[in-house]
Amino acid sequence: MAKYTRKEVLDEAKKLAAMLAQTEEIERFKQLEVKINNNDKVQKLISRIKALQKQAVNLQAYDKKEALAKVEEKIDSIQDELDEIPIVVEFKEIQQVVNDVLQLVSGTIAREVTNHVIKDTGGDLLKGKSGKQLKETE
Repeated sequence: MAKYTRKEVLDEAKKLAAMLAQTEEIERFKQLEVKINNNDKVQKLISRIKALQKQAVNLQAYDKKEALAKVEEKIDSIQDELDEIPIVVEFKEIQQVVNDVLQLVSGTIAREVTNHVIKDTGGDLLKGKSGKQLKETE
C-alpha cells in the first residue's frame, strides 16, 4: 500500500536540502563563513583557543586544578575577545537564524507526518490520537 519508496522520499529530501541551501539565510551564512575563514585575527584566536583547550585536557588528566583554572581563564578571555569581533557577532547571529530555519523545517515535517498518520488511521487530530488509539481507549 506504500505510495512512495524510501528512496523516493530521500530523493525529495535531497531536493528540499538543495532548496534550503539556496535561501537568503544560508547564502549569507556561506558568505560569512568564508570571511571568518579568511580573517587572520579570528583564525589566530581560534587556534590559540584550541591549543589552550588541549592543554586544559592534559591538566585535567593530571589533576592540576590551579593550572587548569588559569588556562580556562585564558580561554574565556580569548573567547570574549573573539566574541567582540563584528564579523564573529554577525556569523553567530546568522548561524542561529539558520538553525532556527532547520528546526522549523524539521518540526514541520514531523508534525505533518504525525497528522497524516492520525488522519489515515481514522483518528482525531484535535485529540492527537490515531484511530487505533481511540478504539482502545474508548
